[in-house]
Amino acid sequence: MKQPNINTRPWIDFYDKGIPKAFNYPNKMLWEFMLEGIDNYPNSPAYEYYGTKVSFKKFKLEIEEAARALKELGVEKDDIVTVIAPNMPEAIIIFYAINMVGAISNMIHPLSAVKEIENYLQMTKSKYVFTVDICLEKVLSIIEKTLVSSVVVMDPSNKMNKIVKIAYNLTQKKVKIPYEKDYLISWNDFIDFGYLYDGKYIVKRDTDDPAVILFSGGTTGKPKGILLSNKNFNAPTMQTGSMINPAGPGDSILTIMPIFHAFGLDVCIHTPLSKGVKCTLIPVFNYKKFARLIKQYKPNFIVGVPTLLETMITDEIISDMDLSFVKEIIVGGDVLTDSLKKKIDKFMATHGSSATARVGYGLTEGSGPSTLMPRKIQPKESIGVPCQDMDYKIIDPKTLETKNINEEGEIIISGPNVMIGYLNDKEENEKVFLKEKNKIWLRTGDMGRMDENGFVYFSQRLKRIIVSSGYNVYPSQIESIISKHQQVEECCVVSKPHPYKVNVAKAFIVLNNENVNKDKIKKEIKKLCEEYLPKYSIPYEYEFRDSLPRTNIGKIAYKDLEEEEKHKELKKDI
Repeated sequence: MKQPNINTRPWIDFYDKGIPKAFNYPNKMLWEFMLEGIDNYPNSPAYEYYGTKVSFKKFKLEIEEAARALKELGVEKDDIVTVIAPNMPEAIIIFYAINMVGAISNMIHPLSAVKEIENYLQMTKSKYVFTVDICLEKVLSIIEKTLVSSVVVMDPSNKMNKIVKIAYNLTQKKVKIPYEKDYLISWNDFIDFGYLYDGKYIVKRDTDDPAVILFSGGTTGKPKGILLSNKNFNAPTMQTGSMINPAGPGDSILTIMPIFHAFGLDVCIHTPLSKGVKCTLIPVFNYKKFARLIKQYKPNFIVGVPTLLETMITDEIISDMDLSFVKEIIVGGDVLTDSLKKKIDKFMATHGSSATARVGYGLTEGSGPSTLMPRKIQPKESIGVPCQDMDYKIIDPKTLETKNINEEGEIIISGPNVMIGYLNDKEENEKVFLKEKNKIWLRTGDMGRMDENGFVYFSQRLKRIIVSSGYNVYPSQIESIISKHQQVEECCVVSKPHPYKVNVAKAFIVLNNENVNKDKIKKEIKKLCEEYLPKYSIPYEYEFRDSLPRTNIGKIAYKDLEEEEKHKELKKDI
């Protein structure tokens, strides 16, 4: 029996009552879309940051000030402006300001290694960088190898409440910034700089024009720039925004998922702000303190990875707390097991909330979420049904033939959320895009199945990948870095179970000379990884071996090594 007909989209029958079946997507840029309802709630808070609350009216002014400053700095239409920052006000402001002047935001993880930042700046030919101060040293160390002409430095304490700012500056090591360099400018001076500009600063772009670059391992694990349009982000905002409990001015969301990730940028920033919901910005996050944040801020919407929610329901600090203020819990970034979902749902029900853990599925190439579990019908282990105007299909990854109902194959998706393409990578684009009549499908590299009603079920990834604390870690990328060391004969990186991060990377290494100081070699390899890899990708453990297991055709049997690690953890539990 063939899969559900994408022409009739039977899954829309399982949308909750009152949810639109499809949308007409407006020709709006990100900033226009986000601010279109502001006249109805100008004094409602747009964001909260360490004791400081800023209204939507002021937020709009902040974006306009930054847009003028960008124009005075020399930013033109289609210029790529890099942002290296955690969830802080300046990063959100400049993100929308870049869009307002018709330029493209290039979002980079602050924990990226020096060589990664260098690669991303060279790849995008970015001339302007906005960086949090703690990342400035990395930027300065490679700036001469790039086209960067201006660097604006952002201080995390700048928009904190006065009392919190004093405490922060007393406890944090002050970053020395060499402002004597003519290409360096502080955020406040940058904004003042904008008052000199009296020309036009709003540059109208079409909804299908490029707006954002995010980075991912793509289908092969090699870092790639993913080019996304205005529509790519506005579409999932309309879709998921309609499928959750009514949200609007007066509501709040705990913005923990990072802005350099599609999940965080779309679901935790663009979607809530577009609904008039306050974003409580959390730049530095500790899993163990998540429940404290729930108690302190009482968010109406909680969005996070499964591990995050597991720490919430096991923390004594909210064990007796009334959680009736929680309207919705959205889970993504990793597999939500049926047992954990039941625990979360039971916990919320016994603490006064009707919210259940609603899982969604998506990928950066699809601008974040493109499925979501309905509120009332929640089949076991499903990742939900396709959102409005999104089509899902399961194919044989080799023959590309459509699979039958409940047969496993590769998940492919089509619709307004699908990226423009990988930046300057024609070869990879040809691999991931499939053309079918007037339809373009994106190969996800994930395996799964679809039932007769259109509910999707994820099973495994085609590509080697480790999900650690919600971040994608690519073994092949780590292996290529470790192999740079002249004493390494071969290596294999696998997933190792971890109590809080779920999984971490472990490297098995064979040296080409046994008569060496292994402690010294290990230190050198660690240093190499720190230089080239983001912090979350650096192996948690290194193990030297005389040889590595092989498959029948001579390839390294990485699955055998993963099984070894799982058995070790099981023995610990016993």
